Amino acid sequence: MPVEIEAISKRVVLVKLTDESATNAFDPEFMSELDIKIREIIEDESIHSFILTGTDRFFCAGANINEFRKHYDQGTIGKWIKKMTDILHPLILKIRNSDTIMIAAVNGAAAGAGLGLALSADYRVASKNGKFAASYFSLGLSPDGGTSWLLPRLVGSQKSRIFFFENQVWSAEKCLSLGAVDELVADSDLIPRSIKKAEEWGSWAKSSRSSKDLLDHQENNDLESHLKFEQRRIIDAGFSNEFSEGIDAFLEKRKANFD
Repeated sequence: MPVEIEAISKRVVLVKLTDESATNAFDPEFMSELDIKIREIIEDESIHSFILTGTDRFFCAGANINEFRKHYDQGTIGKWIKKMTDILHPLILKIRNSDTIMIAAVNGAAAGAGLGLALSADYRVASKNGKFAASYFSLGLSPDGGTSWLLPRLVGSQKSRIFFFENQVWSAEKCLSLGAVDELVADSDLIPRSIKKAEEWGSWAKSSRSSKDLLDHQENNDLESHLKFEQRRIIDAGFSNEFSEGIDAFLEKRKANFD
């Protein structure tokens, strides 16, 4: 199977892209399976967080160039790209808008659609073999997978412009220095550290975890609109059982249990 799922605990899941899918992910079989499995994880209320990682030298290398060639020659390239992005783009929106935490364990190269998946995560842990590759311009393409929206919010507009127009490949060290990844760890520590972060961030209440979209929307909202958005959210959170648990935990001087 292109995608392997491993339950780490009752609320944390590891999603691993196997050799073939990590190397050439952008095909209908892989995209459909990944979409189904991640949506199942997100829609399972008992799962609070998941880790996405690849295999060996690749986190997710993106498109199969031979498929590009075939569909271009057959005159079906537009339909093929649309079919793939019709799966990928709603999936990225689902990840960003959900209250399920996604940790990217970047074990190797992330390029094209794979770069979009890595950037859509809430937190990125990279090993020394991790790298981000622009790739699009060398193929005569424009970016997709949310890369031109997500990357500037991490590293800034001009650094992103340089990344794409100079067709750069950023090492894990470069990604860390610019803020494109959040931690750099030894290869052997990549999955354990990612699991720990998934457990930490996934331990918060559902209302707190859903604050992800507050942070995404703030750059496009004026302050007055955003304050109203925050007001609606905190009022809704105030009715939750988790808020009641948080109050009890504070008064009893213990850590809240939001399971």
